Amino acid sequence: MKEIYLPEERSLLSNCSLCPRGCRVDRFAGGDGYCGADTGMNIASICIHRGEEPVISGPAGICNIFFSGCNLHCIFCQNHEISRPDNLYKGSFFSFEEAIESVEKILSTGINSLGFVSPSHVIPQMKAIIRGLHEKDLRPVLVYNTNGYDKPDVIDSLEGLIDVYLPDFKYATNEIAGKFSDATDYPAVAIKALKRMYYQKGSKLLTGNDGRAVNGLLIRHLVLPGHAEESKKVLRIIAEELSTGVHISLMSQYHPSPGVLKHSDLGRSLYFSEYSEVAEEMQRLGFRNGWLQEMDSNINYRPDFSKEHPFE
Repeated sequence: MKEIYLPEERSLLSNCSLCPRGCRVDRFAGGDGYCGADTGMNIASICIHRGEEPVISGPAGICNIFFSGCNLHCIFCQNHEISRPDNLYKGSFFSFEEAIESVEKILSTGINSLGFVSPSHVIPQMKAIIRGLHEKDLRPVLVYNTNGYDKPDVIDSLEGLIDVYLPDFKYATNEIAGKFSDATDYPAVAIKALKRMYYQKGSKLLTGNDGRAVNGLLIRHLVLPGHAEESKKVLRIIAEELSTGVHISLMSQYHPSPGVLKHSDLGRSLYFSEYSEVAEEMQRLGFRNGWLQEMDSNINYRPDFSKEHPFE
């Protein structure tokens, strides 16, 4: 059987400190760390996704690899079916060869972007897939679609490899980050990671003739019901620590997942007034590049990972 990991990757996986959790578990012995991932591919789905920002999906969609497990446990996660360590999708539903074959098949349809969704805890797997595609002379635009809870040195290791960074910046305050995602250090960790991405890419988001991003940085922020002030703080941090020239995707697509239906704030959809308030702050701060969502967007972003095409 072909060895897919480089020696330094095997070393990382045997004493895992890939993400800020720093569990130090031996993933060759099983998925006992916070994310629940072992040394398999840990892929829940490989599919065409047309629901990303227009500049990411392009006219035909993007080939997305959805990894199972996550280094955050967001209580409202829309991908909760695959993100929890104890879910039905824990494990390796794709071998390395099957993953390469599935991606190659989608790329052959004319799609030329590959997104890695929630890859922070599976960096060696992601890099192995990229090497496998390069061996077949397949070089799609590579999109790093992350929750933002990344180590700066890991982001540094992706320089020259990743074309487009697509990070979340979820929270500005430790208390809310702890309550909602079990990571009180999220604000400090995420802004350090964003700074490394910004160092590599700057404010520009370069696009091809079809309007699809081919290089750059696009920061996402999901406005949560009852937390417009938190969202405004997030925007202020980006403006102060990075630039008002960066591209922002301000998302209104929040929809309560089963785990938060009885939550005092998160158990409802976002109000138009809340989203408008944050959008106005975005304009006031001087952000000049980005996207706003329609308020009915929450209808279109409810995946079902029991299906071959979760978003259709």
